[in-house]
Amino acid sequence: MILWLFLAFLQIGALSFGGGYAAMPLLQSIVVDHYHWVSMADFTNLVTISQMTPGPISINAATFVGEQIFGMGGAIVATLGVVIPSAIFVSILAWLYEKYTDMELLQGILKFLRPIVVAMILSAGITILMSAIFDQATKNVHWRGLIIFIVALVVLRKWKTDPIVVMIGCGVAELISQLVFHLL
Repeated sequence: MILWLFLAFLQIGALSFGGGYAAMPLLQSIVVDHYHWVSMADFTNLVTISQMTPGPISINAATFVGEQIFGMGGAIVATLGVVIPSAIFVSILAWLYEKYTDMELLQGILKFLRPIVVAMILSAGITILMSAIFDQATKNVHWRGLIIFIVALVVLRKWKTDPIVVMIGCGVAELISQLVFHLL
């Protein structure tokens, strides 16, 4: 039912503090674990595609999931569901911040929220990492994924390469490794 899709993404939009990556654990919980709208493998692909396309990751993810389930109408409904709470919340916050910017309580709340947001992003990163290096069906280590991850991490950290270039390189490396693996 399309109403459930709207309400699910309304919930994600309302409870996702800290941006798209912080929303990943909640998004996974709702679309993979609760409703089973997508598999964990599809969720990992969804996150990857959402990172590569322009725009906020949670909006891209909502559009993708909505389209997968209900077509174009689902994409629109899910996207509206995830955007409406943020638009309302940001409008209220902007007004409050402008009015009370010097208030110590407000600054304290913002400092309190920072580590929570970091923890949520870290949780999402660990979930994605685990699905990239462990085969979801057999729970065995996906060695090619692990090697590609390590190389990508080194390239990103040591040479400060553009993340888009690294993502494209990882995709090409996985494609080549798949071709070589299947030829052997």
